[in-house]
Amino acid sequence: MSSVTQTEPVRTKPAPDAQRWVDICALDELPFDAGVAALLDEGMASACQIALFRIEDSTEIYAVANLDPFSRANVLGRGILCHIQGEPAVASPVLKQHFSLRDGRCFEDDAVRIATYAARVSDGRVLVAAAAGES
Repeated sequence: MSSVTQTEPVRTKPAPDAQRWVDICALDELPFDAGVAALLDEGMASACQIALFRIEDSTEIYAVANLDPFSRANVLGRGILCHIQGEPAVASPVLKQHFSLRDGRCFEDDAVRIATYAARVSDGRVLVAAAAGES
């Protein structure tokens, strides 16, 4: 029998070198080819969940909203990574729609899009823009 331990959500802190970037975690804490959820709350009126992805053989870190717009559940961080038309994407683990990690568009429904966040690595730390769409 396995046990599940409930932990407090990880709170983020502002990056020391810039106001609009939020320090999320160490790069080494992000697994390859899997998602991780984080709470983005620095400089925002209310906190929001994001999903971070680090893809093997790529230097890019992708940050998108964790909320699946179809199921209304915060699950995209547990989604399945894939490539569609040569571009990195995540499939929702609930209803299986695919979302571009680059611009958030849904491949199955042109009218639906998830928020994307600029992400970068600085001194071994993953930083995410405090507002969606910032670069």
